[in-house]
Amino acid sequence: MTDDPRWVLPYGTAGAGGWDLAVTDAHPGWHHTSLRTAHLAGDDTRTLAAGDFEHLVVPLSGAVHVTAGTADGQVHQIALDGRPDVFAGPTDVAYVPAGARITVRAAGGAPARVALAGALAPGSTGRAVHRVPAAEVPVERRGAGAASREVRNFGTPAVLDADSVIACEVVTPAGNWSSWPPHKHDAERPGEEAALEEIYYFETQGTDPRCTDPVGYQRVYASGADRPIDVLAEVRTGDVVLVPHGWHGPSMAAPDAHLYYLNVMAGPGAERAWLICDDPAHAWVRDTWQDQPFDPRLPLGGPAGTGPGPDAAPATKETE
Repeated sequence: MTDDPRWVLPYGTAGAGGWDLAVTDAHPGWHHTSLRTAHLAGDDTRTLAAGDFEHLVVPLSGAVHVTAGTADGQVHQIALDGRPDVFAGPTDVAYVPAGARITVRAAGGAPARVALAGALAPGSTGRAVHRVPAAEVPVERRGAGAASREVRNFGTPAVLDADSVIACEVVTPAGNWSSWPPHKHDAERPGEEAALEEIYYFETQGTDPRCTDPVGYQRVYASGADRPIDVLAEVRTGDVVLVPHGWHGPSMAAPDAHLYYLNVMAGPGAERAWLICDDPAHAWVRDTWQDQPFDPRLPLGGPAGTGPGPDAAPATKETE
């Protein structure tokens, strides 16, 4: 197993400034995206001066209150209802443009966990702070058979008006593979592929009380001799894998544990687009999905949203 410490960040190894996790452009080789997570209880707060980064505030568990002071001097208050945990269904999220000061705290007196997913947004157009209700998050079915997974598209270009950030959640039932076929987005090819670095933040949930160590696995490998990368990481709740470039997939759920991940993407291109290229050695698998049933365990929690039905090859080929 290859655990490259540049790109694999186990829980507890990458915290800073009161955040349990702080992936920023201070990390060597990282430029366009960020992710911070925190446990909040009682009167705990976390505050972030966002600078040139826009953000999505994503409750992982519990309800979260957001205060956002924007560059125009306004102060916005947003209550996020959240959810019991990431496997219980989609959550409402808050979008905050670059230049803001963001403070988060647990709402209603109960503990909460929250993620702030960011993207560099130079020359931001000053989009408005707003809340995306959980009921308006499209929940999409992707793949089929053992490649069935659920994608919650709260921060994708078709759903969220933003400058740079692209974000979604993926839930993979125990024993299934997602991010399959392996794919990449590390080159600018208009209409075909976008250059996007990507953060994978993981959580796992055992399917039985006897599963005391729920795990998953993530693969990343080189897309060319000039971009070496070789990762096969065992992941648990709170772990992160960074994808600066290269083919990535599969994300594998162990037979006794469901797998969740939050994807955060952005890149240097002028167009905010999620365009990928399949590894030619495995792209053919898409053609087999039309003859396979979709996993009936999905969605694991909460109602499906407004996304399409089973889709072997989406028009934009988003595939995480």
